[in-house]
Formats: sequence, structure tokens, C-alpha cells
Amino acid sequence: MSDDLLSIGELAERTGLSVKLIRHWSDIGVVPPAGRTRAGYRLYEPQAVARLELARTLRDLGLTMAAIREVVTRERGLPEVAAVHADALEAQIRMLRLRQAVLRSVSRQRSTPEELTVMTRLARLSAAERNTIVHDFVSDALGDLDASAYRDGLLAALPDPPREPTAEQVEAWLELVALIRDPALRAAIRRTAEYAAEHAVLEHSDEDLLEARRLTDLWVARVNAAIAEGTAADSPAAEPVVAEIVAAWLPAQVRAGFRSDGDGDGDGAAARRRLLEQLEVAADTRLERYWQLMCVINGSPVRPSMAAAGEWLVTALRANPEPGARAARISEMLGQDADVDAAYKLEGCARVLAEVEALVAAVPCDRLGDPTPCAGWDVRALLDHLVWENLLWTGLAEGEPRSDFAADHLGDDHVAAFRTAARATLAAFRRPGMLQRQYGPAPGWRLVEQVTIEMLVHGWDLATAIGGSTDLAPEVAEATMPVVQEIYGDLPRTPGGSFGPVRPVPDDATAADRLAAFLGRPSERSA
Repeated sequence: MSDDLLSIGELAERTGLSVKLIRHWSDIGVVPPAGRTRAGYRLYEPQAVARLELARTLRDLGLTMAAIREVVTRERGLPEVAAVHADALEAQIRMLRLRQAVLRSVSRQRSTPEELTVMTRLARLSAAERNTIVHDFVSDALGDLDASAYRDGLLAALPDPPREPTAEQVEAWLELVALIRDPALRAAIRRTAEYAAEHAVLEHSDEDLLEARRLTDLWVARVNAAIAEGTAADSPAAEPVVAEIVAAWLPAQVRAGFRSDGDGDGDGAAARRRLLEQLEVAADTRLERYWQLMCVINGSPVRPSMAAAGEWLVTALRANPEPGARAARISEMLGQDADVDAAYKLEGCARVLAEVEALVAAVPCDRLGDPTPCAGWDVRALLDHLVWENLLWTGLAEGEPRSDFAADHLGDDHVAAFRTAARATLAAFRRPGMLQRQYGPAPGWRLVEQVTIEMLVHGWDLATAIGGSTDLAPEVAEATMPVVQEIYGDLPRTPGGSFGPVRPVPDDATAADRLAAFLGRPSERSA
């Protein structure tokens, strides 16, 4: 027997492995002994050192001992074994990522143990099982409706995540499964399909789809620009935006066979009704979320939400049902001779501005982030709007309209900013002849009236936000209510509009409370 043979202790010393481990590996054939001493102790060839070091490396990489034995004994090649094990590791990594995504979702959604079980089962579904769930949902929602193009579009977008989905894609799949259980989504899909079937939208060419995307990009961009400029959807200023969008939308409708009853093929009441109808059919946040989730799951770009732009355009169409209608009505109304004391109007405006200034002065700097009755506005944003309204109407009164709606009008001193703007407003209104001067169809005292309305309503918002008294200038508020009802009473009370639905108020509500409630302001005083 060769003198180069090593004892198990010498192997342990050279490799750093324990004697117990080497003995175990020897027993399973990873490093068989080359012989034994007369006393029966194992002896190993010098090559055993390299075999043990290779075995340790492979073990650290996660290979099984059976695979390790096949490699070190040359029963199988290392590249082949490594490839097989790499595939196994990939499967394990995917499963770990899946578990991580489910656990993070559970943490964020505060799911119950039962929901965790369901989520885990859903996350493990195969591609065929996922497609079956969505296919069955679509088929059930559409029933036997003949809406081929719409049906084909839905079924062409089945969930198909990559082999290694991200946590976001896993969460999107879980959310999608929850969403398609919502009867409201089913109703939205059915409603859209019924519209498609009724209007014979049986198929779309690639050119049609490209045109639809182009038109969507156009109207969303135009509406978002109007929103950024501070254009209210229910104001006459929205009319040019509506007209531009209708002009871009109409040609495809005419090619598809649309004919109005009396407006020719141009912009008119019939065309606007049709566009409004289409928007209302498609304007469902659940349906929009359905498509967004499909994009996430399939790794496609996700179009930003169009909900706000859609709400704006729906409101603008309702407020401007035919070209020039809203502007004509307001011009007629504002141009009417009224038995009013213009000086009294100005006196009332000054009183309201003084009371709102007192509210502004009562706002501590640490309350600027507090919420207000105006959705999406904190106290600072509300104060900025109060200043802006004064700047806006002062500019109009002086013949220098403002266009810096998006600027910061408050600065570091909200009290000084409001006081300066309010005093400039009164100075402009007090100029000789301003109250009788014509501003388009309206006399100057109508501008004063508008500032009074804005300050009463938003002053009420501020008082509510900071816990102040909402009994603002009672006589002025009482006298302003008929004006507000006349100007704003017929406006659409929609999410994209300036005002919410009329709110009930208790019998002891202040005049400002009733004014705010008429314009849809929620408050603790609501009945």
C-alpha cells in the first residue's frame, strides 16, 4: 500500500472539514477510501483532498449529495449537473418571489388568514388556469351579445405574465382576480358591449385603433391643459375646449355612419349628445383599472388614469350641450337690467372681505396642512385660492386679465398676501364708474357680486376647516342666495363640476350654511 495515503484525520486537517462529515461522505460514496490500516482505519489517496473541496463547493451551491457524488465520481459531467440544478434554483427563486409578493400584499391590505390562503392559491395558478378564469368572466359578462370587436379585444388581453413575474405583477394578478368578482365591473363591461352591439361596432382595423388612440391622446392632453389653467368644466370658458374636441372626434363618427337630426355633420346638440353618451358608457374607474392591471401583468406600458379628464369633459358637455349655449344664457342673464343698488353690492363685498380676512388672520402656520371641505385642498391651497380669486377679479376690473392660475400666490405670509389682494380688489371696484362700466355683457357690479359669492363660499370652507364661525355676513349671504341659485342652479352636479349635489341643512343653519349646502359643501351642519 502506498505511503502517500492519508488518514481521515489528515484529510480533515487539510480540508477543514470535520472527521464526522468526511466519514459520512465516505460512507455515501463521495470520497471512498483507497484502503485501510491493519487496525481497520480508513486511508485515502491524495486526490481525495480535491474531491472533498469540490464536494464542499457544490454543497454550498445547494446541490444534493446524490448529485455531488455523481459529479465527483465522474458518473455525470459537472456542466450537466450544474444546468439541472440551476433550473431547480430558478423554480425555487420564482416561488420565493411569489411568496414574498403575497406576504407584502397581505401586509399592505391587512388581509385575514382566510384571504391569505385564497391569495396564495391564486398566485400559484398556471397560465392556462389564469386564462380560464378571465375568459369565463368575459364570456359570462357578454353573454350572447353580438359585439365581436369588443369581445375579441377583451379576450386578446388575457393575463400572460413572464416566467419570472415581479412582485408588482403578482399583486396586479391578485387585484385583478378580486376586481372581476365585482358585479359593478361586470355591469360596466356589459354596458360597453351593448353600446358596441347597438352601434354595429363589429370589427376594427389597425387604422381605426391607431386613430382612436390618437384621438384619446388629443382630448386627454387638451382637457388636462384646461384643468392646469384653472378652467372650470361648467363655465363658458370650457366651450372652446369642447368645440375643439368635438371637431377632432366627428370625422370618424361620420365615416362610421353618424348623422345628426338637424345639425348637419358639424358640431351641434346631436353630436355632443353622442360624444357624451360614449364617454358615459366608457367612464367607469373599474373598467379603466381592469385594463391597467392587464398592462401591468403582461408587461405593457400603463396609460395614466383618464378619470379626472373624463369627468371634466363629461361635465363640460353637460354644461355646454350645444355650441355657445352656456355663454348665451349667462350673457342674457347678466345683461338684464336689475333693480339693484350697486353701491350696496360693493358695501356687502367689503364686509365679506373683512370677515374673511379675520378668518385668514386666525389661521396659525401649523394648520396649513389641515383638510378642508374642498376635495383635494388643504388649508394652504384654500388660502392660495382665496388670494387668486381677488387677483383674478381685480385684473378683470382693471382690464388686465391674469393667467398665472398655477403660480404660488400665498408666499410665506398668508395673512399679508390675502390682505394685499383683498385691498387691491376693493380699490379696483371703487374706481369712479367701475360699477356701471360694461365688461362684455355684464356691468361692473356683477364682478363685485362674483367676488362676494367666491369669498362667502370659500370663506365658509375656511371657517369650517379651522373650526371658526360660519355665520359670515348674514344679511349679505341671505341676499346672495337668489343670485347663486339663478347663476348656478342648472349646472351639472357631477364629479368633474364645480359643485356637488345640494345638501340638506337643519332649520337653524346660518345663511352662509345654506349657501354652502346649495353648492354641495358637506359639513357637520348638514341635516
